[in-house]
Parts: sequence; structure tokens; C-alpha cells
Amino acid sequence: MISVITPLYSKEKFIASTIESVMGQTVADWEMIIVDDGSKDSSLSIARRYADNDPRIRLVAVSENQGAAVARNKGLSRAKGRYIAFLDGDDLWEPCKLERQLEFMERGGWGFTYTNYGLIDHEGKIIKKGFRMPLEFNYEDLLKNTAIGCSTVMIDRQRMGDFRMPLKRAGQDTATWLMLLRQGGSAHGIDELLGWYRKLPGSVSSNKLKALARTWETYRTFEGLSVSRAIRSYLPYVFNAIKRRY
Repeated sequence: MISVITPLYSKEKFIASTIESVMGQTVADWEMIIVDDGSKDSSLSIARRYADNDPRIRLVAVSENQGAAVARNKGLSRAKGRYIAFLDGDDLWEPCKLERQLEFMERGGWGFTYTNYGLIDHEGKIIKKGFRMPLEFNYEDLLKNTAIGCSTVMIDRQRMGDFRMPLKRAGQDTATWLMLLRQGGSAHGIDELLGWYRKLPGSVSSNKLKALARTWETYRTFEGLSVSRAIRSYLPYVFNAIKRRY
């Protein structure tokens, strides 16, 4: 089984499309764990309607917003699947995403994979079609290019071990990938566009200056890198971040 972890916070305009992109997958053996993180709109009631009609969709509701890391960890603690996939409450997948990724992992024996992705706006119109990822990242590579998209990742817990995300309000996904790769081994990419990120004004991930500061904090605080080693990784990271944007 594949367990799909979806943190949800006030995404009433998008969550139905997100859920339906999972329900439309060509692989049927999945569960979707939606963790509503204290939404202030009708997101919870929309998600509940889907959960009431499909037993594969499981809903967890918390009364107070605690951030995506806590929400994802609540989902991880309840996940029954060997494989973990992440999908944020406003992102979308291509119908064959899980099937293609599962085949890729089983064929290669990979424990950690990701895919290419594109950007859409709030109406679902394409902003950019195709962020082409490197085909492999080890720990040092990822320090210099934090390009792996959370909503494209699938992890085999049998190969990588059980895990939880660091409790950061933002950037917890990159900190998690670094934590997993720090043990050794690599993450492997599928050279196909299988996911869509929704770019919304004012979102946590849209503030580039904050992202730069957040990555530096990750290097120094969570990874414990010395100043000199952090700088050697940070400069290529900034270059790659600019290249992706333009």
C-alpha cells in the first residue's frame, strides 16, 4: 500500500481537486491521510465529504494550527503503507504518478524517489511546464541544490526506515531529505513531469528572501555545518535557486 500524507490548512478552493487527483490514480492500493491543521474555512467539511464516501480516505482534525511538519507527522504516525507519498492540499498529480513511481522504485530497488514538476496558478493555468530535476541526489548534492519537490516524493520505509519531519514551521521537507540522505545512499529522480505545484501569492514557500534565510538556518542549526562548510554549500544553492526561478 501507498500512504499519501496531505496536510491541510484553509484550502477550500483547491482541496477537492487535490483529493480527486489521488482518487484518479491508475494505482488503486492507496490510502490518503488528510490532516486538517485547524482550517479557518470549509476545507475540513469538504474533505469529510470525500472521506465519508471513500474508505481509503482518512481524516484527522486538530483544533489549533501547528504547522505542516506537525500535521505531516500526525499522518506519518497513522500511515499503514510501506510507501509514503506527500501531497500538499493545493497541489495535483498526473493520473499515472503513483504507478510510474512505484514501478521505478521496485525496478531499481530505490528507497527515495522524486519526479519533475510544473507550476500552476490559483485557477489551474500553467505558469511553467517542467522543472527538470537532476536524476540523482546524494547528501552533498542536496546541500547545494534543494530542488526536490515535497509533493513529488515517495519513500520506501522498508528501505529507508521509519522517520518523522523536524519540527520547523517552514523548510521541514528539505530538512527531512537531508536527514534521510545523511545516512548514506541517494535519492533518484524520474525524468517525467508527474506533479503540479500551485503557486499562490503570499504562500510560505513564495517568499524567496525568507527561503534563503531558512536554508542557511537548516545548514547551521539542523545539519550542524561549520560556517566555512555551510558557505561552500550555500553559494551553489543560491545559484541553483536563481537558475530555477529564471
